[in-house]
Amino acid sequence: MPSSKPRIAVDAMGGDSGPGVVVPGALDAAREMGLSLILVGDETMLRGELSRSDTSGLDVEVIHTTQVAEMTDKPSDVLRRKKDSSIQVACRLVKEGRADGVVSAGHSGASVACGMFVIGRVKGVLRPAFAGVLPTVKKPMVLLDVGANVDSKPEHLFQFGILGEVLARDVLGFAQPRVGLLSIGEEEGKGNSLVKETFDRLKASSLRFVGNVEGRDVFTGDVDVVVCDGFVGNVALKLSEGLASSMAKVLKRELMSSWLGKIGTFLAKGRLRSFARFVDYAEYGGAPLLGLAGIVIVCHGASNPKAISSAVKMAGRFVESGANDHIKKALDKHKGLGG
Repeated sequence: MPSSKPRIAVDAMGGDSGPGVVVPGALDAAREMGLSLILVGDETMLRGELSRSDTSGLDVEVIHTTQVAEMTDKPSDVLRRKKDSSIQVACRLVKEGRADGVVSAGHSGASVACGMFVIGRVKGVLRPAFAGVLPTVKKPMVLLDVGANVDSKPEHLFQFGILGEVLARDVLGFAQPRVGLLSIGEEEGKGNSLVKETFDRLKASSLRFVGNVEGRDVFTGDVDVVVCDGFVGNVALKLSEGLASSMAKVLKRELMSSWLGKIGTFLAKGRLRSFARFVDYAEYGGAPLLGLAGIVIVCHGASNPKAISSAVKMAGRFVESGANDHIKKALDKHKGLGG
């Protein structure tokens, strides 16, 4: 556990709207959790945004950078040629011990590359994994990997289970997270060779493994962590995002198609707002890249201040809980199974 309050470096130049969205969101999180912030980016722009907000009582530092990782940049080019980019400098602050984690709504590939090659991995972690925090009918759940690794081995998926279990327990607050393995059937023995071998490892572990989970059961709320490789996870994540967006549009169209529907919409507006919050990615902020020596959370490029705030708070909870220490202990405990 950290002896002082978490210090989060924020790539303030990332995202579609840049500092105008990132700075207010980060400040909201700092006010709510008492976090320390390091805003990384063009100092003139950042000071301008700070002047429009009440920062009294907040611990906010600004570090000037001269470069930005553009969406057209290759991650490798950002690493080699943009050493003064806001995302690389933010990650370097973690490497140097000046920050505990990074939040960025910028170039996701550059965020992953800088996280892996500048910050580095927790000792024993074979491959870091992106974790998606998704809504269910009961409470949020963790799906991983959702895109960091498109080709994985059983030992990688087993470690994803460990990483997700720690996130669910330490950050989401689940006392005994239930871990499932995404497959084409619930029965033991279903799935390809990757799934079958991973099943055996998870079953032999001390994790609360509940067996195979089919795609239709991911959102029931009966499992807290669902493990899969990054190719499958990314498809599942994008499919669920697209379905939620399409369902919201269909619902709005049907409700507004008649005067009775409009009256019903008016009467049910409170419940509709609750539904909108349920499917809103901003509630969860971003995708944590787990397994690094410092937490990195990558947000959607179109993130609003609420999403940025949620991501910064998630990073703060990760640090406060000592999650990386728990990951190390769990890996040591399961060395024979791939940890």
